[in-house]
Amino acid sequence: MKCPICRKEVKLDSPDMPFCSRRCREADLGNWAMEKYRIPGPRAARAESEPHPDAPGAEELDAE
Repeated sequence: MKCPICRKEVKLDSPDMPFCSRRCREADLGNWAMEKYRIPGPRAARAESEPHPDAPGAEELDAE
């Protein structure tokens, strides 16, 4: 198997599997955090006036 970041060979019993090293594992995590990986499809639309359910104070708006 090859490391998805640097394409080096990775042994199946490697502790960093499927990556070849901690560096590549962290590079992959950084790619996710910077939103470099995306799942194709239409963006979900949300009305600007509609608060996010996890936003502070959102439960207060529901009580009104």
